[in-house]
Amino acid sequence: MADTALLIVDVQNDFCPGGALPVPEGDQVVPVLNQAIERFQQAGAPIIASRDWHPERSTHFAAYGGKWPVHCVQRTEGAAFHPDLRLPEDAIVVSKGMGENEDGYSAFEARTDDGTPLESLLREKGIRRLVVGGLATDYCVRASVLGALERGIEVLVLQDAIRGVDVQPGDSERALAEMQQKGAKLVSLEEVDLS
Repeated sequence: MADTALLIVDVQNDFCPGGALPVPEGDQVVPVLNQAIERFQQAGAPIIASRDWHPERSTHFAAYGGKWPVHCVQRTEGAAFHPDLRLPEDAIVVSKGMGENEDGYSAFEARTDDGTPLESLLREKGIRRLVVGGLATDYCVRASVLGALERGIEVLVLQDAIRGVDVQPGDSERALAEMQQKGAKLVSLEEVDLS
């Protein structure tokens, strides 16, 4: 479908096992997302990858009053996409959390290198439906999905391509319930029709 894009949320080294803020089993989303990338490439549909791209000093970090350890600092190895994620050359990368006072949970706070906000990019391309996977279910995936729904964009969440942090037990389940309640559909990759 010409009006559908794949949105891969924050599959970065710092959010995977061994990183500064690891999501349990975070790297297990990669093989499923690679299959999704392949399908979207074959269909000629856009592939968008969001990333946390924080400055060294950020109120997002515990050292400066936030709640998180330092992670995904611009141009560090931790901020790089997972090495096994096969993003194509023409994938569109959008960055968020770049200001000292920005948390940047939602991909809708992200911009391309030339400053185009994600929402403007989607409108330019006529995208009315997003297929979403990535990290973490209860934070950036949740915020990105809710941000899309608020803007009238249909959302399919790839259940097998997300993992949560669960700072409080059950956070991920609650996030999924909230996404569904607001109108998102939970699907497997097989259920996504790109014809």
